[in-house]
Amino acid sequence: MKFRRSELLLTAYFVYTALLAGVRPIAPEVRSLILFCNAALVFWFFLFAWAHEGRGFTILDHVRDWYPLPLILLAYRQMGWLALPHLNRDFENYWVQWDRALFYQFGFKTAMECLGPVIPNLLELAYLLVYAVPVATVVVFYTSGARRRLDDAYSILLFGTLTTYALYPYFPSEPPRAVFPGADLPMDVFLRQLNLRVVGEYGIHTSVFPSGHSAAAFSAAFAVMKLIPERPWVGRAFLILAVAIALATVYGRYHFAVDTVAGLGMAGLSLLLSRAWRANR
Repeated sequence: MKFRRSELLLTAYFVYTALLAGVRPIAPEVRSLILFCNAALVFWFFLFAWAHEGRGFTILDHVRDWYPLPLILLAYRQMGWLALPHLNRDFENYWVQWDRALFYQFGFKTAMECLGPVIPNLLELAYLLVYAVPVATVVVFYTSGARRRLDDAYSILLFGTLTTYALYPYFPSEPPRAVFPGADLPMDVFLRQLNLRVVGEYGIHTSVFPSGHSAAAFSAAFAVMKLIPERPWVGRAFLILAVAIALATVYGRYHFAVDTVAGLGMAGLSLLLSRAWRANR
């Protein structure tokens, strides 16, 4: 059998969430859903490992390139299924002090609003585009003739993103816009209303630390920059978008600043581990 690193990382994550489901006091039907769902996913990874391109399953091998994308969303949703009620606001009350120093003492809010609604709208657009970043990453590797490097890219993207999700149960928290309604709010531009509807319908209530948006965006950028060096402008474009997403998470009060910095740290760690793996290989 030939497992890809992306499949091993996803298997480790879904085994982890299954173990969490077994010990956390969640509804029995939710526990059963997670256990059966994750068992089915791991089975598919074994099937993919057996039916690889060397056995003549060429089309299925291409399916393996895209299969992790919906699983990133599922990995995020499962953390929502594992959420427990939390009323303690120690994390949020501590983190918001740093945000307010950044906003008012260091002029972050003034800088973001110096051109009126222009920068806030651009930041909200960047925040909305984060959902397309993993898809765009795969497309870039295909169109750049770098499909054989895609599993290396996934190892960076998935490690940075999944380890971020895995930390959520240990930092129960809510976004600043929910904990401190009416405080430190950004401009109420059109795209913000769209983003609020999206996070309102699909967001989870487990944790905001570290920022999954920041981790995913920077992990994707680092993967493209590292593995497609022949097209440096593509990597720079991904990095610029990641920076804009990071700024949007803080300015839009979707995350605390510490969440976003921690997400960047997880992405940097994933890049370092990928380099170490490649060197050993």
